[in-house]
Amino acid sequence: MGKITVETCPIEGLKVITPAVFGDERGYFMETYHKEAYREAGIGAEFVQDNQSASKKGVLRGLHFQIRYPQAKLVRVISGEVFDVAVDLRKGSPTYGQWHGEILSAENKKQFYIPEQFAHGFLVLSDLAEFTYKCTDFYHPNDEGGILWNDPEIGIEWPVPEGMELIFSEKDRKWGTLRDLNR
Repeated sequence: MGKITVETCPIEGLKVITPAVFGDERGYFMETYHKEAYREAGIGAEFVQDNQSASKKGVLRGLHFQIRYPQAKLVRVISGEVFDVAVDLRKGSPTYGQWHGEILSAENKKQFYIPEQFAHGFLVLSDLAEFTYKCTDFYHPNDEGGILWNDPEIGIEWPVPEGMELIFSEKDRKWGTLRDLNR
């Protein structure tokens, strides 16, 4: 019981995981994490912290990363829908500065695995979204870095519906660009 399907992404290391869902007239059951199944799929990360957030429609969180204590993340949506994005920040990577995005929702039950040294962010597309993520290191508030969500050098194609007002935290409005990181 508890099989997963793993899709590789155009950027090495990123993976989309779809769990097996067992449903009947009562509802459904799925394993959201099984250490051995993930190891067999090439995800050997040791997760040490689980986080959950709730955000309303139009909230754009990110693009965040940890500087000295990088975290790999396994993210999913348990209510609602988001467009989730990872940006490659690995020095020397052939895909440095490139991004990949996935729609994650309670309905599709997909998970997105993001290795260390990636920036991460998401845009809430539903009225409300609850977002969970497993991390491989603890959060260090004084170690947070970020990149501006609309950095033209990265060129993320956020699926912003017409008429949607984007909502940001103050810090997310002030991040620099990818070019600023390299100075």
